[in-house]
Amino acid sequence: MLSAIRILIVDDHSHAREGMRMILGSDPSFTIVAEAADGQEAIRLTGECMPDLILMDINMKGMNGLEATKAIKSRFPYVKIVMVTVSDDIAHLFEALKKGAQGYLLKNLNPSAWHEYLKAVIDDEAPLSRELAHRILLEFAPKEAQPASGGSQLTPREQEILRWVAKGYLNREIAHELDISEHTVKNHLKNILHKLHLDNRVQLTRYAYEQGFFQN
Repeated sequence: MLSAIRILIVDDHSHAREGMRMILGSDPSFTIVAEAADGQEAIRLTGECMPDLILMDINMKGMNGLEATKAIKSRFPYVKIVMVTVSDDIAHLFEALKKGAQGYLLKNLNPSAWHEYLKAVIDDEAPLSRELAHRILLEFAPKEAQPASGGSQLTPREQEILRWVAKGYLNREIAHELDISEHTVKNHLKNILHKLHLDNRVQLTRYAYEQGFFQN
């Protein structure tokens, strides 16, 4: 039996933490190892409890979620961080991704959506939304069009899959577009991440745009 996903909840409102406990408690795949009410406490508990994943509120008193995310990822790069917010403000969410977060969840989503998304994050399969992918394009694309140079170690198929990832497509959508199995897509992604020394889809997307892989 696989070990449960160890989660640290970070939110300065007790009722919000209670709500997240209820959502996660309905799925035995998750276990809550600790809770924090601010960013500083989140950093300390990350070192003490070594969670697999952190649910991080963005707006908190003292050290906010964005600052805490940056600090935690610099000290504990292995941990995955998902921002949890009541707002879908694209600017905040995009800033969180730039600081190292792997994704985001809206607090009003139904529990089943949370379960599916968090498991995808752990497996490095959670996609960026099309809108966030476009924002990354605007932020990181080269100022002048130029051919990709940094991904010469990738095969043509891997470069093709990288472009679909950068557009925000799910593994199953990529498999459909390329007429290959989802399992094959996953294996290609593992190889791509290994070759480029990257950890997740967010980093892959940024890399693709910086290197000029993205094609409209």
